[in-house]
Amino acid sequence: MPEIVLDGVEKRYGRTQVLPPLDLTLEDGEFTVLVGPSGCGKSTTLRLLAGLETLSGGEITFDGRPISKLEPKARDVAMVFQDYALYPHMNVAKNMSFALRLSRVPKDEIDRRVAAAAEMLGIDHLLDRKPAALSGGQRQRVAMGRALVRDAGVFLFDEPLSNLDAKLRARMRTELAEMRNSIDKNMIYVTHDQVEAMTLGDRIVVMNAGRIQQQGTPEDLFERPVNKFVAGFIGAPTMNFLPARAEGDRLVGEGFDLPHPPGLPVPQGAVEIGIRPSAITVDHGAPLELRVVVAEYLGAQSVLVTRCGPHEVLAEVESATRAKPGETVRFAVDPAEIMIFDPETGTRLVPDGEG
Repeated sequence: MPEIVLDGVEKRYGRTQVLPPLDLTLEDGEFTVLVGPSGCGKSTTLRLLAGLETLSGGEITFDGRPISKLEPKARDVAMVFQDYALYPHMNVAKNMSFALRLSRVPKDEIDRRVAAAAEMLGIDHLLDRKPAALSGGQRQRVAMGRALVRDAGVFLFDEPLSNLDAKLRARMRTELAEMRNSIDKNMIYVTHDQVEAMTLGDRIVVMNAGRIQQQGTPEDLFERPVNKFVAGFIGAPTMNFLPARAEGDRLVGEGFDLPHPPGLPVPQGAVEIGIRPSAITVDHGAPLELRVVVAEYLGAQSVLVTRCGPHEVLAEVESATRAKPGETVRFAVDPAEIMIFDPETGTRLVPDGEG
């Protein structure tokens, strides 16, 4: 399990820079998730690690050893792709063992590794089938099994669940989490789905426009985002943002007048406030009145899409709250849950001692 260091790594196509110089250290045995919107550079970073793209600058090292000039097969990495990339004419066992057979690993060792990986992934009864006879989830398990039998030091996952339906994605997330706990390897996982990132990652690296916005545990990013981008990207439903003015110990905007969060420095003038939907609760005696536009019933919870002046506000409430579109509902907001951002830079105002 190497320590992986990306030192000033960048990628250009001609004069177009798709990945500005990037510095990142990935610790031994860590499950790291690179997350961000489409085009943020996360898959490019993964492909540079795998050797599928050539660096335009900087260096990648594994335990201090430069590897950017090495061929992919010499990097001790195994990769799971978004589109499975299985050979249609080979059965499951041959797909999983293909790289081992190319490396002339003894047959007994190949059979042992394939059997162990297939049992771990629950596909040991499918070894004789070809990909066309498998479901999407089964094909993804085969793709993961092909990586596992390599017994590489580093496993790379490029949005492996994006082609699956919602129910299957949830089940595969659970299986990946179990696999992560049973395999002591470096795993680097790319996704645009923040639910996958929060579920799987020991550490999450949030990227935007090729640059790292913040990295840390899921709890760090959710509770202490450094800026508006991270706060809005991490968490579901997404955070509400409202322009406001700081007037003494109050935050005042169109349609609301809220107390200033305790423990924060008191700014003056224009600010932007962020409130998680879960921090907004129904309280018939509260002063905040919001008009319900849509009520999204999700079972135990409902998400109310409301209006506060011209702005949309999401509120996550118990489904027993039977609000209907067009109704006005009173809400309370926990002041401790309000975040304040600089409207120009997007930087979050932090309590003394946090930064």
